[in-house]
Amino acid sequence: MTGIATATRLDSEAMSKSNDTHTRFVNDALPYTDQLYAAAMRMTRNPADASDLVQETFAKAYAAFDSYTQGTNLKAWLYRIQTNTFINQYRKAKRQPFQNPLEELEDWQIGDSDSITSTHSRSAEAEAIDRMPSGIVKDSLQQLSVDRRMVVYLVDVEGFSYQETADMMETPVGTVMSRLHRGRKQLREMLAGYAAQQGMKTEEKQ
Repeated sequence: MTGIATATRLDSEAMSKSNDTHTRFVNDALPYTDQLYAAAMRMTRNPADASDLVQETFAKAYAAFDSYTQGTNLKAWLYRIQTNTFINQYRKAKRQPFQNPLEELEDWQIGDSDSITSTHSRSAEAEAIDRMPSGIVKDSLQQLSVDRRMVVYLVDVEGFSYQETADMMETPVGTVMSRLHRGRKQLREMLAGYAAQQGMKTEEKQ
């Protein structure tokens, strides 16, 4: 997946945008194409549908780019649009049953995911995840319920804040925090054996 098709489509729509806005979108948003496509593949499990989802995400993001506050978390903003687009169009239309992104989670995504925000303190689980073999973490995450997996993945693996995760999942922050607490507790229990062998602590920070 490249940004060529997206850029071509956006070029044809540029007349409706100021040159400055169009240039900012191309320079700032399009570099996230590959990351959005990877996430779309985990959702749709179909290259054609994933490509369509990314195209629709960029089309919506482009149309709303004037409302984006420059300097805020652009990646989270794009992820939110894509997540909402998938839920509203793909899941409701039943083109594909909802796929939990963690089912296709690759080992490198656990170990090398960039931290998107540092506005919330990292949990002991997040720090332990950084030090544990990705295969063990992946197997443990797979045992959590879908809702808890999603929250733990978005917060502790991808590094999104509670509010960003709540926005993406269209659920109250309190619900995110509750699912995260329960998910971390389960994960801590599952990882306790390995952590003890390695001299790691998995207690939740107070």
